[in-house]
Amino acid sequence: MKILITGGAGFIGCNSAKYFLDQGNEVTIFDNFSRKGTESNLGWLQGTYPDVGVTRGDIRDADAIREEVAKGYDALIHLAAQVAVTTSVVDPREDFDINALGTFNVLEACRLAEKQPTLIYSSTNKVYGGMEDVETHETNGRYEYKDLPNGVPENRLLDFHSPYGCSKGCADQYVRDYSRIYGLKTVVCRQSCIYGYRQFGVEDQGWVAWFIIATVLGKPLTIYGDGKQVRDVLFVEDLVAAYDGCIQNIDKIAGSVYNIGGGSGNQMSLLELLAFLEKFTGRKIDTSFDDWRPGDQPVFVCDIAKAKAEFGWEPKVSVEEGVKKLYDWIVENKGLFE
Repeated sequence: MKILITGGAGFIGCNSAKYFLDQGNEVTIFDNFSRKGTESNLGWLQGTYPDVGVTRGDIRDADAIREEVAKGYDALIHLAAQVAVTTSVVDPREDFDINALGTFNVLEACRLAEKQPTLIYSSTNKVYGGMEDVETHETNGRYEYKDLPNGVPENRLLDFHSPYGCSKGCADQYVRDYSRIYGLKTVVCRQSCIYGYRQFGVEDQGWVAWFIIATVLGKPLTIYGDGKQVRDVLFVEDLVAAYDGCIQNIDKIAGSVYNIGGGSGNQMSLLELLAFLEKFTGRKIDTSFDDWRPGDQPVFVCDIAKAKAEFGWEPKVSVEEGVKKLYDWIVENKGLFE
């Protein structure tokens, strides 16, 4: 296949490029290289795969993305985004321009192309909002849903919180509707906390990677809230396998929306990750606590049964295995983070 990856020099993007290149596909990444680590990721990709295509461009530039898609692709994995809730609150216009308008530009490029590619969109669990109506309780030092043992299903009411939630949610619905109205072969992947190789996590985005980076570098960690909040987490290799599964089954699942996360079998609290890292490294981590962040959910775990039932996908990498893999990679590449 000939595959285009917007945001292809980012964390998920370069892992996606590696996966599809390893399968013998022709891959081009489209990126504006504005995020920390993207030039490093590009250097790694080009050093490993000299034939990878690279287009420096911005999805906010409608002409640029239209010209790229017009070259003819079998599939487009749309990852380019503004990814932090906190950043969206500080600059909501830029957040909208990238996530909502940028995705609209990508959709129009696909609609107008002579060869319309399959489009996989990287959405977010933030489209479900704060879910204040869902009862949670504390058990064994962590928060859990009282009545959703398998997590939140895709038919949950949408409720966009924060500029980030609104911009990603807007794009989520546009991608879904372009399949319904224009017949594009699209799939929306509502992703939970993704972690893995080449993730330059920071305090307000990529918390699993940030905890590990801070641990390796001996930096203090701040936990916002009480640390009992729980998330389902997914190793990046499992995420990319889901993208592949969507592409391979597109004729059957076009127009669908899926939760793609760790699910009930791969969840942990902040304190549980901290305890695991302390046990794993054999040393105490310098930790302090601060106020809860606005809109921070005590629990988010998604129900991933639909993806398994409709195209056979489920996570393969356990939480402990994934955290160890990422820890070892960060130790081996410590210089990238100093």
